[in-house]
Amino acid sequence: MRRAGKHVLVEKPLDVSLAKAQQIVAICEQSGVKLAVMLQHRMRDASLALARLINDGALGELLSVSACIRWWRPQTYYDEPGRGTMARDGGGVLMTQAIHALDLLLCLTGMPDKVVAMVSTSAAHRMECEDTVAAVLRYPNGAIGTIDATTAAYPGFPERIALNFSLGSATLEAGELRAELMDGRKIQAGLKQATGSGANLMVFDHAFHRAVLQDFVTAVRSDAEPAVTGRSALQVQGLIAAMMESSHRGAAVSIAPC
Repeated sequence: MRRAGKHVLVEKPLDVSLAKAQQIVAICEQSGVKLAVMLQHRMRDASLALARLINDGALGELLSVSACIRWWRPQTYYDEPGRGTMARDGGGVLMTQAIHALDLLLCLTGMPDKVVAMVSTSAAHRMECEDTVAAVLRYPNGAIGTIDATTAAYPGFPERIALNFSLGSATLEAGELRAELMDGRKIQAGLKQATGSGANLMVFDHAFHRAVLQDFVTAVRSDAEPAVTGRSALQVQGLIAAMMESSHRGAAVSIAPC
């Protein structure tokens, strides 16, 4: 891409490791080409509506968050060559399934500064990498977050992000936002939809993939920044890397800026 001068749109993740992902971002920035990543949850109507509420200050200060990604994948999924391996996927449930919800979480809350996590491969699967993760996050303002991610929860459930603020609360579930503010407002946006959380992984709406594609084309034509830049996508890979390190060390890990 450096020599060809081509703009780049990649599937998630940017690469199989944080170091390689950082290298891709640096090359694109040095070459003056645009880099976007297919992290389409940011483009959902509900996600955009909640981002506006947060940015406008309507919900106040973040107090606590939780992200619950309880999906199901049968063993046949992992029997395909390369699935759930470090070499091809860079990890298991975190890099392949939960990355979308975690990326959206970070877009809404910003980066935590510390994480303690435990990862494992459950008895449900024979695979190299993790299929079950539990973690606790701490944010710079003292807010606390939890992450529950697995592909061993039959038959698979809609992912859910719940956020508590000083002026209200908001929940994103399967593409729908429900928020309740202390001033009496109740806000709903988006529609519930299939998310590919079960054995039939292709059952989901492709509209938001198309939105990322269209945004990328517009960014190239108008010389603007894509909505999902490569540099912004480094955040979720930084979080995932910190979670894996925490589990390996058996201790809390500070999260370095990406």
